[in-house]
Amino acid sequence: MKVIIVGPAFPLRGGIANLNESLCRAFSKAGHEVEIFSFSLQYPSFLFPGTTQYEKGIAPSDIKIKTKINSINPINWVLSALQIKKQKPDLVIVRYWLPFMAPCLGTIMRIVKYKSNIKIIALTDNIIPHEHRLGDKLFTQFFVNSCHAFVAMSQQVLNDLSSFTSNPQKAYIPHPIYDTFGLKISKEEACEKLHLDPRQNYILFFGFIRQYKGLDLLLRAMAHEQIKKMNIKLIIAGEFYENPEPYLQLIQEGSLESQLILNTHYIKSDWVKYYFCAADLVVQPYHTATQSGVTQIAYHFEKPMLVTRVGGLAEMVPHQQCGYVSEKNPDEIAAYIIDYYLNCRSEEMVKNCKIQKEKYSWQAMINGIIDLYIKL
Repeated sequence: MKVIIVGPAFPLRGGIANLNESLCRAFSKAGHEVEIFSFSLQYPSFLFPGTTQYEKGIAPSDIKIKTKINSINPINWVLSALQIKKQKPDLVIVRYWLPFMAPCLGTIMRIVKYKSNIKIIALTDNIIPHEHRLGDKLFTQFFVNSCHAFVAMSQQVLNDLSSFTSNPQKAYIPHPIYDTFGLKISKEEACEKLHLDPRQNYILFFGFIRQYKGLDLLLRAMAHEQIKKMNIKLIIAGEFYENPEPYLQLIQEGSLESQLILNTHYIKSDWVKYYFCAADLVVQPYHTATQSGVTQIAYHFEKPMLVTRVGGLAEMVPHQQCGYVSEKNPDEIAAYIIDYYLNCRSEEMVKNCKIQKEKYSWQAMINGIIDLYIKL
């Protein structure tokens, strides 16, 4: 089968690009002809909240990436669609994560499927965005109407799709494990690389920082007196995508300076393993969520997690087995962190993480997409 994946890839950075590249490899490994149509311009610079959209380094040599699509140029949309159509793929998998992308991707998909037998499956990260803006529903509806079928990576997103389409051709396939960041290493080796004391207890908040990610809840939890007495340190590894001042104020109010290790910049792919392997517990205290790639990185490195009961996070982390599912409450978050260390939960939870992560294979994702394609 010939497959084209439409979505960001190297040199664009971030979890969506990483997943697209892994998905491309998985299809190739399964014997399919596959390539990625990526963006020459993903976001205009004034709309991008971080320092750069691009990853440094060498392009992957084991997958095909065409840097083609300009998200704000309608003429380019037509040309990109015609180029995809000329390739005569059996299947186009288009990533959807933000209403901003709907005019571009929805137009391309309409042209691709016009008078063709090409099937289009949307791989949806979000249908309802974390941060709402005027026109979101209209844009998303435009995109949804351009596709034949849908894959959701959390049950919530699958449910959200029902608000936009009655199309029965949709499936829930859990977000696969991120396996592109290297092999698990010892805490000692990771701490040496990060210039940390391996005898210290570390919890990790990883990824770009925005209000919905709930770092404010975690900082309030870190101010708990017993956590301070246990000398637990929080590693914050990720770039601010908004004004850092409210977080700096919480740090000052809680006198947390000595409890934090702040690496508030973009974490390059080859450094990810050091942060996860140095940590004992990965904390995702989100206010809202669908699913999260951070969960699947944690599973790859066999790290227990503390997540809040939002979106699909609770689906992914069995409570008291692979970690904790907390309400969005700093006291409850603090209580679970204390329980993890005080009652020596690490060994049992790590063992359960090793078992649980087997459910999230790339082959399961490929099989699910092909099953949906066959139904079309």
